[in-house]
Amino acid sequence: MPLFHYDTFLVACGALRANKLRAFLTMLGVVIGSACIVLVVTIALTGKRYVIEQIESVGSNLVYAEYVRSPQQAMALSYEINLGDLEAAGGIPQVVEAAGTREIRESVVVGGVLRPISFIGVTEGFQAIRKLVILRGRFFDADDMQSRSKVCLLTKELADRVFPYEDPIGKSIRVSELSFTVIGVFKERVATFGLSEIQRDSVLIPFSLMKYYTGEDIIRELYAQARTAEDVPSVTRQVAEILKSRHPPGAVYDVENLSSILEAARRISQGLTVVLLAIAFIALLISGVGIMNIMLVTVTERTREIGIRRAVGAPRSEILYQFLIESFIISGVGAVAGILIGVSLPLAIKPLLPGDLRLPVSWLSVVVAFLVSSLTGVFFGYLPANKAAKLHPTDSLRYE
Repeated sequence: MPLFHYDTFLVACGALRANKLRAFLTMLGVVIGSACIVLVVTIALTGKRYVIEQIESVGSNLVYAEYVRSPQQAMALSYEINLGDLEAAGGIPQVVEAAGTREIRESVVVGGVLRPISFIGVTEGFQAIRKLVILRGRFFDADDMQSRSKVCLLTKELADRVFPYEDPIGKSIRVSELSFTVIGVFKERVATFGLSEIQRDSVLIPFSLMKYYTGEDIIRELYAQARTAEDVPSVTRQVAEILKSRHPPGAVYDVENLSSILEAARRISQGLTVVLLAIAFIALLISGVGIMNIMLVTVTERTREIGIRRAVGAPRSEILYQFLIESFIISGVGAVAGILIGVSLPLAIKPLLPGDLRLPVSWLSVVVAFLVSSLTGVFFGYLPANKAAKLHPTDSLRYE
């Protein structure tokens, strides 16, 4: 850098030191804007990852199917999904796990009061697919399924209600005329608030036991877990083809996956990010206008100084550089301060957040915040700098 540029830099720094309060207040808008950019990107990344993780926690790469009953169709077992369909779906090469459920409404006596419960028969792979959390005891094993053991698992809410003061494991619960031994207490990894087959008062039993008592192998909900997210569309199509080929014409099956929900979550997250970034850029725009206004006032106040510098031989380019450097210093220092705030806030509140929630700070957002904030200062500082450079020395010296 030539010597006069360095001297110009020193002059610019001296001018800012002479008006510290004004420089700080001008810088404040840039600080807020750059901090907003970093925080917005951080919040957007965190929110997007959290929502997607919550959806995937219900069951990652999940395809589910059920028979759609039409009021005009007669009740026919040939239309219903069955264990043969489950076995065929489990044989799809891209499927790593398959499971089925059937729900029956029953009642249980709790505290002398008859309460309705959701009685669900499940196959062995149900826990792995739905990622159920076993709070106490264990899930069904192969022996329970093959021997049709009279065992069950209770939701945490039902266990607390039926056995409020004792460990339910090993205790018996009577449902209608049947008695089951409790071997486990579970909860959903992510609450579906009754939108899945699991309700607050649900009892899980081996599907083989339900089949033995009902005499039917009907499956209300068939689940197939694809190996990867890329396999989900193919598995969805193959499950639909299996059900269509194995049942009479006219039977309608609803075969869905979580991809559409995940895509909707991503679009919502992107939309919110755009809106929040627009707000951050508006804050930077306002700060840029503030820089321009303050620099215009500064040029007016320092007209005689500019005239003296021009009179002793300072070229127009040096005057232009001086005021551009002042604008850059204001915006650059403000950008750095805002970035530090934007990075430190997520770290400061991290101990207050749940253990599995992370706040990733994107290095790209830091670079973008610095560049945009600095360029905003230079852009809006050019007009005052150009005005100062064009002042005639004689007119400047006569200015009062």
